[in-house]
Amino acid sequence: MEKRKGFKMPSAFTVLFLIIIILWIVTQFIGGSVTPAKLHQLFMAAPKGMVDAIDVSFFVMVLGGFLGVVTKTGALDAGIARLVARMKGKEIMMIPVLMFVFSLGGTSYGMAEETIGFYPMIVATMMAAGFDALTGCSVILIGAALGCLGSTVNPFAVGAGVDAVTSAMGEGFVANQAILIGLGLILWLTAYVVCTWYVMRYAKKVQANKAATLLSAEEVADSEKEYGKGDNEEVLEFTGKRKAVMVIFAFAFVVMILGMIPWGSFGITIFDSWTGWLTGLPLGQWYFQDLQLWFFLMAIIVGLVYGLKEKEIVDSFISGVADMVSVALVVGVARGISILMSETGLQDYILTAAANALQGVNSGLFASMSYIVYLGLSFLIPSTSGLASGSLPVFGPLAAKLSLSPEVMIMIFVAACGLVNFITPTSGVVMGGLQTSRVEWTTWIKFTAKLLLMLLVIDIIILSVAMMML
Repeated sequence: MEKRKGFKMPSAFTVLFLIIIILWIVTQFIGGSVTPAKLHQLFMAAPKGMVDAIDVSFFVMVLGGFLGVVTKTGALDAGIARLVARMKGKEIMMIPVLMFVFSLGGTSYGMAEETIGFYPMIVATMMAAGFDALTGCSVILIGAALGCLGSTVNPFAVGAGVDAVTSAMGEGFVANQAILIGLGLILWLTAYVVCTWYVMRYAKKVQANKAATLLSAEEVADSEKEYGKGDNEEVLEFTGKRKAVMVIFAFAFVVMILGMIPWGSFGITIFDSWTGWLTGLPLGQWYFQDLQLWFFLMAIIVGLVYGLKEKEIVDSFISGVADMVSVALVVGVARGISILMSETGLQDYILTAAANALQGVNSGLFASMSYIVYLGLSFLIPSTSGLASGSLPVFGPLAAKLSLSPEVMIMIFVAACGLVNFITPTSGVVMGGLQTSRVEWTTWIKFTAKLLLMLLVIDIIILSVAMMML
C-alpha cells in the first residue's frame, strides 16, 4: 500500500499572501468608510511593502554579508565550540542569561529589528549545545518580545503612548511615571520568569531526547544544513586571529545597540558631540541606513584582520547576502499588509469600531476588555508607535471619563502589543526571525500557544488589579 504523504505546513510567504488576499476580500464587503480594494492593490501590496521596507530589508542583507565574512573565517564555529565546551553540563544556563539580555533590550528601547542579526549565532550555539533551532529562536524572539510586553522606558511604546494621551487630554495631564515604570517592571519580570521556565522546560526535553522536538523532519533537516547538527564533528581551533574576529564581531553589535537606543529621550547627551563623524548622525540617532554602512565596514575589517584575500571577502559577503534574501523578502511582504490596510481605510475603520465597542463597558471589566481589543488591533496593526498615535487619543480619555487611570490604559496597550509581538505574521521581525531560524510559523504557533495563554491570563489579572487600585 502506498504511504500517504503527510501534511506540509505552509511557508511564511504563503501565510502572508493569504492574509493579504483575505484582507482584500474583507474590504469588498464592509462599505462605509472602507474603500473596496481594487485588484491592482491586491497585486501591488507586496511590491509596495518591499519598497516601504527597503531600509530594513537592505539592512538584513548587508548584515547577512557581514555574517558571511565572519563565517568564512571560522571564528563563529570555533567560538561557539569553545563556549559550549566551557558550559559542558551547564548548557541550560545560557537560556535564562541570554533571554534576560534580550528582554532588557525590549523593555528599555523596544529591541526588535536589531535582533535579526543574532539568530545565526544563537541558533547555532543552541544546536551545538544539544538543543534545537526552535530553542535558539525562542531565546531571541520570546526574550525580546517579553521585554516589550513589560516596557518600562521604551520610547516607542510607553513614550509614544504618553505622547498620544497627553495630546488628547491636553497639557493639564501629566503622566505618573511611577505607575508606568512600576507596572512595567511587574509585567516584565513576571513574563521573564514564566517565559524562561517555559523555554528551559522544552530545551531540557529536547536535549534529553531529540525526538521530543516540535520541529518537522523538514525543519530539522533545514536547520542542520544551515547551522550544523550540533555534534561537533569537526572542532576548529580558536586561534588568535579568530579571537580577534570575535572581538570585532561583538564590538559591531555593541555599537549597533548603542546607535539605536534613543539616548536623547532619556536626557543622555554623551554621544552627541563626537560620534557623528561616520554617518553624519551621532549614536542614538542611527537608523537602518547607518547600520548598513556600519556592518559593511565591519565586514571589510573582519576580512582584513583575518587575512582574507579581496576575492574571498567579496565572495563570502555576496554568499551571506544571498542567505538573507528570503528574510528580506519576508519583511517586505509583511509590510504589504499594512500598506493595503492603510490604502483602503481598513485600519481607521478597525480603530473606530474598537473604540465604540468599549463605550458601554462596565468599569470593572474595562481593563480586561480593553486588553482583548488591543490584542486584535495589534495583530492587524504591527506598528506600536502607529497604533499608539491612532488609538490612545481615544482610549486614554475614555478611561479618564470612567474615572480610571490613563496610565494603566497605556500599559494595557503596551502589554497587549507585546503579547501579540510573540507571534503576529504581520510583523517582519517575527517572520524574519523564524525564516532565519528555519522554523515555520505554524510550528511557532504550536510551540507558543500554551505560553501565550498563560501570559494572557497573568496580564489580565495584573492589569485589572492595577486598574481597580490606581
